[in-house]
Amino acid sequence: MKVYTKSGDKGSTSLVSGRRVSKDEILLEAYGTVDELNAFVGLLSSENLEKGLSDQLILIQNHLFNMGSLLAKDGYEMEDYPTIKEDYITNLESWIDQMTDSLQPLTTFILPSGSRAIALAHVCRTVCRRAERRVVACDDHIENMDRIVRYLNRLSDYFFTCSRYIAHCDQIDEVSWSKNI
Repeated sequence: MKVYTKSGDKGSTSLVSGRRVSKDEILLEAYGTVDELNAFVGLLSSENLEKGLSDQLILIQNHLFNMGSLLAKDGYEMEDYPTIKEDYITNLESWIDQMTDSLQPLTTFILPSGSRAIALAHVCRTVCRRAERRVVACDDHIENMDRIVRYLNRLSDYFFTCSRYIAHCDQIDEVSWSKNI
């Protein structure tokens, strides 16, 4: 099978349902941003992170792939279609709590810097927030949108905490924002 089909050469593409839509459709923007986030999570996971964090990131990548599939299905019904389960959200919360337990309380805004891995976690956080905004804009097109939005909302919190946890594990001082510079 060839990777290229040429069917999108005029600015449209097919959803899983078979419906053709313009490539600037908000639904495509939503799952394209989820795909972009997944690529950045892969980049973050390629950093030298502790095993538990790397394992979490692989699970998150699978969840994001499921989410992209849900966004692309356009109401098409299929057996064994992936979903975003409630326990995915509670797992994120548990991971955030576990990482937070080893961190000092946050007393200032921090800059997304300190190391490549810390900055990548912040890139994941910001792309995740954009994905959330794009998904919310698709309200009419998505089944179970509330769970997808809650997952993305919690995931951005996860990446923020992850950035701080990476700094802690690597013994890197967080870079505080200074409004007086």
